[in-house]
Amino acid sequence: MAFAFMKRFCVRLLAIARKLLRAHKGRPVALVVLFCLSLLNLCSEWPNDIARPAFVDTLDEVLPNSFGTARQLLFDHYQRLFPRTPTAQPVTIVEIDEKTLAAIGQWPWPRNRLAGLIDAIAAQKPLAIGLDIYMPEPDQTSPDKVADNLPTGAAALAAGLRALPSHEAILAKSLRAAPTILGAAAFDHAAFTTSTDLRSAPILVHGADPLRSVQRFNYVLASLPQLQAAAHGQAMLNVALEQGVVRHIPLLMGLGGKLVPSLPIEMLRVATGSSAVDVFADPSGVQAVGVADVQVPTQPDGDIWLHFASIQSTQDRYVSARDILQGKVDPGRIRNKLVLVGLTGSGLTDMRTTALGELVPGIEIQAQVIETIFEGRFLRRPTWLKWAECAFIMAFGLLIIWYVPRTDSRLAVFMRHVPKASAVLGILLNLLILSSGIFLFKHLGLLVDAASIFIVLSAVMGCFFSTALLDEDARVEAAHAKVREDDNGRTGKASGPEVA
Repeated sequence: MAFAFMKRFCVRLLAIARKLLRAHKGRPVALVVLFCLSLLNLCSEWPNDIARPAFVDTLDEVLPNSFGTARQLLFDHYQRLFPRTPTAQPVTIVEIDEKTLAAIGQWPWPRNRLAGLIDAIAAQKPLAIGLDIYMPEPDQTSPDKVADNLPTGAAALAAGLRALPSHEAILAKSLRAAPTILGAAAFDHAAFTTSTDLRSAPILVHGADPLRSVQRFNYVLASLPQLQAAAHGQAMLNVALEQGVVRHIPLLMGLGGKLVPSLPIEMLRVATGSSAVDVFADPSGVQAVGVADVQVPTQPDGDIWLHFASIQSTQDRYVSARDILQGKVDPGRIRNKLVLVGLTGSGLTDMRTTALGELVPGIEIQAQVIETIFEGRFLRRPTWLKWAECAFIMAFGLLIIWYVPRTDSRLAVFMRHVPKASAVLGILLNLLILSSGIFLFKHLGLLVDAASIFIVLSAVMGCFFSTALLDEDARVEAAHAKVREDDNGRTGKASGPEVA
């Protein structure tokens, strides 16, 4: 009973769908598809220059990543077709790798040992030293901490240990003597070692207040205040993750009520001796972040799309910390370079997946940001490009809806004789759009969302493809009906005399 009801319901629903598709040559259905998908595409990447309506958030909850996944995969494909080829090497990474751990000892090191590494790097005259390391707690191997753990009978030994400088004091002296920057990580929740503030360089805002546009956090995992005071700068190490992949990097973030720079920007500030970081913004958000005479164009939220180079082309920038400590490194690898210090030993590093599909240490991403800024080769997806894509989709979609169903056009005649012609034309059209996107990426660094254009226009063309198939089915059915009628007529004439 229920099965028969469902069958009747499906047959009736199919009949209604066929009727709608064939009504006015399929134009009403195509219009609905065009407007609905265009709105969904716009909501999936709402432009920053207009206020975001409440229904957009609701739509995102109901249909999350409706167009976002296809868009990101296409942008990744652009990068894999044309990865960045480094033309300069302004960065050297001093890695605390397996060789270093085997020779020097397990991590975490005593702070005085880390101070020795910083002193060895500073002796080669780098422009700046950025530490991708957090030190939020006191060093438990420091002499004063060891003295606190001694038995009461070792008072003389404890007093002698307390007379020695603490490991924090030794490290602070090294940080103060070299152009060092300490890294920090922003959190959206409190933890045992987080705080709510960070010593950071001044930010000079030119234009509108960008704080509402950038990604904001209330807590930060930073080094001890004593170390912060000694270093020449503090900066954020956060990267933006989308489905586990790093595609863009924030150059600017909000911590509480203030702006804080990322590690690459702060290293450039220290290297150039600038007193502040410049931020250029308008009501739509951040437009650029600058240091000295360098300006980096950003997205409205202060991020940049990073054009990745393959990890295979950047291996020459890595230097083992063991070799630095043993004096085996050519001074030219360090002098006048921006040096990043971080962990790459097994189990100690944060590995990230890039848009190229490669798994790299987090410090490599920071190095690629600096390298990209030096080369001035930025990927861009400005707000106007999103509006241009939407305008193109609507204009071309309406042109398809107006022209394709016309009975007097050559295209209509062709489509009537070849029912699959609309599908072929749709594929050719979208291949042209994809080729245009690849061309603009390669030569202008523009990230054109050809995926969304492909999806929407293919759906519109699909409406007429369905209509053509239904018309063909109707013609075939009519032909079969005529054949059956003719057969019945001949049968009636043949049996007439017999009946008489």
